[in-house]
Amino acid sequence: MHWPLKFETERLVLRPIEPDDYHTWYTAMVERRPRQHNYDDDLVNLDGLDAAWFATVCEDHRESALHDQCYNWSVFHKQTGQHLGKIDLSTIQRNVFQWANLGYMIHNQFWRQGFAKEAVTAALTAGFKALHYHRIEAAINLDNYASIGLVEHLGLQRECIRRNFWYENEQWVDHLIYVALPSDFCLPEKPPIV
Repeated sequence: MHWPLKFETERLVLRPIEPDDYHTWYTAMVERRPRQHNYDDDLVNLDGLDAAWFATVCEDHRESALHDQCYNWSVFHKQTGQHLGKIDLSTIQRNVFQWANLGYMIHNQFWRQGFAKEAVTAALTAGFKALHYHRIEAAINLDNYASIGLVEHLGLQRECIRRNFWYENEQWVDHLIYVALPSDFCLPEKPPIV
């Protein structure tokens, strides 16, 4: 695996954030709409989130990838360069499992344009081909219908409900688990790299 891992789709560029992306990221954060539903992020207080802070985030992301813990990509519009959101793949277990968790977020001012579908498809493909995961899960709140609709549309399979799986808002919460395998994307099944 070569890091940084960058890839493109028809409309998007997915790559790790760099300190030079600060103003693009900041603009996207300032232009966010108020929270649209329970699982949309609140507007962020940007006081103190300056270029030095951002450079630290970039370095943390780089270190996390180099240690095979979490691979973070920012999603940029190929033509405009706008920061649209982020995607991550977090390693749960390697060895004989090759197992990761998928996370994604598109800034709400860019919703309903197919960017999440395009970015998640690209990240799953990169996860299987470049990062050699065999199983990629998405853990989703039971009532997060937008996210459920996205992963079902992409062909992830609902596997189970994990009880008290994720700690959020000061309580343990059940999550639906959706799973993607390489064969779901017409990619070959490979033995683990251990």
